[in-house]
Amino acid sequence: MSRSFSLKPKQVSKITTKHRKIVTDIPSPSTRDIISRLQKCEPDSMGLEVPVAWNSARDYQVFDNDGNCWIDFSSGIFVANVGHSHPKVCKAISKIVDQELLHNYYFPSKVRTELVEKLRDMIPNYLDKIFLLTTGSEATECAIKISRIFGRKKNPDKVGIISFEGAMHGKTLGALMAGGKTKEKHWIKNLDSDIHHFSFPDYTTCKYSEGKKHVCDEICFQKNIKELEKNVDLKTICAFIIESYQGWGALFYPKRYIDALNKWAKEKDALIIFDEIQAGFGRTGKLFAFEHYEIKPDLVCCGKGISSSLPLSAVLGRAELLNLDSSLNSTHGGNPICCAATLASLEVLEEEDLVKEANRKGSILETELKKIQTKYSDIIERISGKGLVYAIHLRDLKTKKLDIELGDLVIEKSMQKGVILVRTGSGTIKIGPPLTIPDDALLEGIKVIDDAIKESRK
Repeated sequence: MSRSFSLKPKQVSKITTKHRKIVTDIPSPSTRDIISRLQKCEPDSMGLEVPVAWNSARDYQVFDNDGNCWIDFSSGIFVANVGHSHPKVCKAISKIVDQELLHNYYFPSKVRTELVEKLRDMIPNYLDKIFLLTTGSEATECAIKISRIFGRKKNPDKVGIISFEGAMHGKTLGALMAGGKTKEKHWIKNLDSDIHHFSFPDYTTCKYSEGKKHVCDEICFQKNIKELEKNVDLKTICAFIIESYQGWGALFYPKRYIDALNKWAKEKDALIIFDEIQAGFGRTGKLFAFEHYEIKPDLVCCGKGISSSLPLSAVLGRAELLNLDSSLNSTHGGNPICCAATLASLEVLEEEDLVKEANRKGSILETELKKIQTKYSDIIERISGKGLVYAIHLRDLKTKKLDIELGDLVIEKSMQKGVILVRTGSGTIKIGPPLTIPDDALLEGIKVIDDAIKESRK
């Protein structure tokens, strides 16, 4: 994903609906000015999303400074689960600011106490300890550290971690090495030899796949294990780290594969870490995506949608695990303003029954996207997802591979029509609106995608 979208203004159709408004050339004048200034100061990698300079965001809508309004199908990259700038969240933030408590290191505070108590009441009761951090990458690093401390107490060499090809677990060193995106590791000279990667269990990626009719199950898992055993002592495996769904394609694991993994991990005394940073807190129609697999992970990494706004992440786990490391603390972990925002967001999640709503609206989204797939079956490989996270997989008619250029074109045209989508840079288009989005706005946004695909395939 190296190409930036053009800043050359384009005359587009003017739009005014209940949910969208496009009244200028796109990119708008203020957007062009802001991005031009940013480009002089920031690395190129900061300019890879569609050229929309956000001035404000409320609920499911994003506004620029020129009178344009977009339906947000990104949630700010799966953060704004309860909507942007929810009044209750804003009020909670203002209250702490007025209280004049902007930072307190990890000295105790009432708001942090209330937050961890709220979390403990919401999550499965066997996960009885909560450690607050700032970013998802930090949560991943923490989970890796805890799992290795756990392993080494049993065997000094029990530090091996199994992840999956294609997975994204963060952008810090340990998180990158645990992740399965090879291109992002080109700068690392000495990769961690105790981190191993299985092929993702899907017909498009599994090395044991037999084509589209193939569904990966316990046999695929056992084949992965046997191959690993050729070079690795399986007694050294301390944990699996699993992205609840692979983000680039909103791809979920086959349940039978996870069942086999869970059985093996329990037999070998290896921990199971679920990365719920993108998937947690209602996104998939359940509080946590791991619930779809009917499994009890040992550690859970949270972030993004936990707060619907400010930076806060968490590692959830059993006391016997989180108490292993006496150095678990963080300068900004449990920041009072972030805690207040998160507590309010969790209350909204419950009060507005948004997990149930995500499941209901997810059915609408799936139905409508399948209609689009049927209409453009020549270029849409498939639709995947659950709840309010879905991906459209676009294929090149000549190569039959995922079509990155077509994906970017659809995203750009959708933006010009008043809908913001998630760019993956992989030939998939991700859709993830706030869980609060009204049904008619959801349907309107889907219609825009339909029109954008129609125009892009010509």
